[in-house]
Amino acid sequence: MKNPNGFGNVSKLPGKRRNPFRARVTLGWEADKETGKTKQVFKELGCYKDRPAAIAALVLYHQNPLAFAEQITFAKLYEKFSEEKFGKKEWADGESTELSKSSVLGYKAAYNYCEPLYDMIFTEIKKAHLQSVINSCSKGYGTRKKIKVLFNQMYKYAMENDLAEKDYSQYVDIGKNDSESKRKPFTKQEIDKLFENADRMDFIDTILIMIYTGLRIGELLLIENVNIDLENRIMRGGLKTAAGKNRVIPINIKILPFIAKRKEQGHKYLIVNHENKQMKYWNYTDEKWDKIMEQLEMKHLPHDCRHTFATLMDNAEANKLCTKRIMGHASSDITDKVYTHKDIEELKKAVDLI
Repeated sequence: MKNPNGFGNVSKLPGKRRNPFRARVTLGWEADKETGKTKQVFKELGCYKDRPAAIAALVLYHQNPLAFAEQITFAKLYEKFSEEKFGKKEWADGESTELSKSSVLGYKAAYNYCEPLYDMIFTEIKKAHLQSVINSCSKGYGTRKKIKVLFNQMYKYAMENDLAEKDYSQYVDIGKNDSESKRKPFTKQEIDKLFENADRMDFIDTILIMIYTGLRIGELLLIENVNIDLENRIMRGGLKTAAGKNRVIPINIKILPFIAKRKEQGHKYLIVNHENKQMKYWNYTDEKWDKIMEQLEMKHLPHDCRHTFATLMDNAEANKLCTKRIMGHASSDITDKVYTHKDIEELKKAVDLI
């Protein structure tokens, strides 16, 4: 029998699948601007082993959407949320833009800290469960904030899709942002110590690269070798703002050997993991940064590298406009992103002062 109008449908997906029958409910109708015809807007409930099971899911959903939600774990909801969120276009300053790669990496990094919640039914998660994830996070304010943003977005998605009645994320406390007061540049003695141990310990070179370029970790891990010009001592990369994306970064002569050595390895990315693939943010901080800081008896956060670069440039009385351009800071004096040969020479001259 044909399902009632607005009830939804069950369809069999092609190929060999363990659960080939897809159940979808109807959210409404929308008009095609070009043809003028209307079409149904669906929401997928899931895939099932046979048609009766898929029909049962449709019936359960219409009886009580929240009863259906009781089958969904935190991990499953994240999967559904990320499928929609990471491919979704968002409006910013009047323009439609894809969610940036740094934003996607931020969500994924935050999700990795939520492992205690993975197998919990989402509707059974309360404020105390969310708060325990925040409390057990040993990272700084920035990481805790990203975790809360993930909670906020997942609850927003859940409530939009009738998968939750109450948003517990709004009650989570991530503490005060005292990172600014804790940030301190590397001292000259510490920088010398890093150089002394660069050949003895893996990945110390990456710390020096960040100190002498002003790159953030997320930016450094995305640098591709194809965008590095060793002969002219420049590379392109950057994230965050319009001024920061795809900017020219001069390579200080002191770190040129480190970059050249890594580029010679022939991988796609300058910094790679043990599988020679792109290294993730949390892998770098947990497996490399923290261990180096412990072994060298230093106490610094990764962002201290960027703070150190700004301090060194200021102490060397480098051109402030050049410093802004290298770090990707917006400036009223920068009207476009076209770099002339003269511009690049000025940037290299500035960075070589440190």
